[in-house]
Amino acid sequence: MSMKVKGLLIVVTGPSAVGKGTICSALRQEAPEVRFSVSCTTRSPRPGEVHGQDYFFISEEEFHEKIERGELLEWAPVYRHWYGTPRGYVDDMIDAGYDIILDIDMEGARRVRDMYPGSVFVFVIPPSMEALKRRIIGRGTESDADAQIRLQQAPKWIEEGLQYDYVVVNDDLQTAVAHLKAIVTAEKSRTVRRGGALIRRLLEKGELD
Repeated sequence: MSMKVKGLLIVVTGPSAVGKGTICSALRQEAPEVRFSVSCTTRSPRPGEVHGQDYFFISEEEFHEKIERGELLEWAPVYRHWYGTPRGYVDDMIDAGYDIILDIDMEGARRVRDMYPGSVFVFVIPPSMEALKRRIIGRGTESDADAQIRLQQAPKWIEEGLQYDYVVVNDDLQTAVAHLKAIVTAEKSRTVRRGGALIRRLLEKGELD
């Protein structure tokens, strides 16, 4: 009997500048078996960002062509730009048994919830509203006007976290990563996933090898 089971789709989101991308990147360093899905975006690259590694930077015309062809799992406009997840890559990796982590905005997370009801949804929050304000302003990647928009919308976005499966506080990076890693481990052990396969293997073979 094969132990191969479908991979797990983990959706990680939260308010802007909460550090969800940093947490996901750190998790990949500790758990290389977790694959990271690279999103498409119509915004310009920020300093240090690499096409095909951080994002696929494409034109708005190309982005909407992908939508029309059904090539995006989710997409949403965020602060005058578009973001989306390539559907084919996610489907192929999950079918092959790989775990995929999506670091996406909350609009995109809503679409994924409808298409992948068995996914795991994790919401990242800051330790305080003041800490979130410092992070938004301190990273210096938006204009003052954009930063103010993000700050004004933050309470509304944070309240949406009540609809998610898990909440991770990003106060200390190492602790936040450990919590996310524990969530992935627990979810993969569910009987509807690898746990059930382990039981069937034990009953059929008499041992786990």
